[in-house]
Amino acid sequence: MVTLATFNVNSIRRRAAHVRRFLERKQPDLLFLQELKCRTEEVPALEFEGTGYRLHAVGQPGGRNGVAVLGRIPFEVVAESLPGDPADTQARYVEVAAAGMRVAGIYLPNGNSGGDEGYGYKLAWMARLRTLAAERLDSFTPFAILGDFNVCPTALDLAPGALPPTDALVRPETRAAWRALEHLGLTDALRALHPGQRLYTYWDYGANFDANIGLRIDHALLSPELAERLAAAEVDVAPRSEESPSDHTPVLVELAS
Repeated sequence: MVTLATFNVNSIRRRAAHVRRFLERKQPDLLFLQELKCRTEEVPALEFEGTGYRLHAVGQPGGRNGVAVLGRIPFEVVAESLPGDPADTQARYVEVAAAGMRVAGIYLPNGNSGGDEGYGYKLAWMARLRTLAAERLDSFTPFAILGDFNVCPTALDLAPGALPPTDALVRPETRAAWRALEHLGLTDALRALHPGQRLYTYWDYGANFDANIGLRIDHALLSPELAERLAAAEVDVAPRSEESPSDHTPVLVELAS
């Protein structure tokens, strides 16, 4: 069994202890983090010494973005940026080779800031991701994409009234770009095992968590080779209940050997 997980930590320096507790409790083989909000050299790597996990971080100046992977199994980092736009310097992608598969951790652009240009960047990023995924699938590479997609794929993936229809997470173009990924042959792991169930991975700060006014925007997409091995998928809400939590909570996927 191989367990993959994703967790948008909303600042690794503030929530290293949250991550460490999650690792101790759930023991995923690979955990992908998003929104580090610091430079690579500022990531508190010492917090994870003695855990049995190796950390590889891709930070960004300015306190924005940033992704990382923590693994207790051997992995090789094969990419630190999404191909397709050499001018894109935002830290939103890391890909590793591990356990006979390729696994990408992503922090997909939100798209609600920067007007038309900001939303255009989101759609262009999704198109680049589709191109890469198509290449992986065409080569029959066992492939998974985990992370914060900033997409609510359907009305089932957000609490009624949680977002206006003009929000970049639910706009028709956003959902069409998501479907384009699925139409390649990728499987939404959580939805495959929990059809029709309202499961959320993000709750805004305030009373929304207690009221369960949430969004499902953190996902795991699996290639056919990995979808055949899908044994379990869950949202772990425990970290969202802790003191000073991230506004996201982890998603885990178990793949049979």
